[in-house]
Amino acid sequence: MTDAAARPLDDGEFVRLLTDSQVSLRSYLRVLMPGHPAAADVFQQANAKLWERRTDFQAGTDFKAWAMTLLKYEVLTARKREARERLRFTDDLEATVADELATFEPRVDDRAEALRACLGALPTEKRDLLAARYGADETLAEYAERAKRSLGGLRVTLHRVRAALAECVERRLAGVAGGER
Repeated sequence: MTDAAARPLDDGEFVRLLTDSQVSLRSYLRVLMPGHPAAADVFQQANAKLWERRTDFQAGTDFKAWAMTLLKYEVLTARKREARERLRFTDDLEATVADELATFEPRVDDRAEALRACLGALPTEKRDLLAARYGADETLAEYAERAKRSLGGLRVTLHRVRAALAECVERRLAGVAGGER
């Protein structure tokens, strides 16, 4: 290797090489971390690390190989950090959680059934407000304009409707737990 080939790149040359290799680096990352939710963060960290270490790269050597090596080490660092942060449960705790979830599942169905019944008992105007807020493709402000009501007034009404629904659901669930239906 000659002295000219061993020289560091200027920033412009480095940016060009880094930009040209982004697709290859991202593809390599997908192989190392397929479908991992932190992959985008690792990619960003790797690009920052490449920039920090740009003076270590020597012109005339294989940029992609150098960049992929740094990317691989960023992936390993991320995996180590994830392993340290991950909670570890004992087998007894996992068994307890599994048993609790098995008894919890029917309660979810009871809650959904209670909510449906409580929604059905609401006046049409209140159901329309809930549908506009949670189901429609319009904002609450647009609904307020269409309904010729103030936005603040609708927010207060919405708060009261949600509170009434929560109370209704809890009453129905208390009745179910007590053996009523």
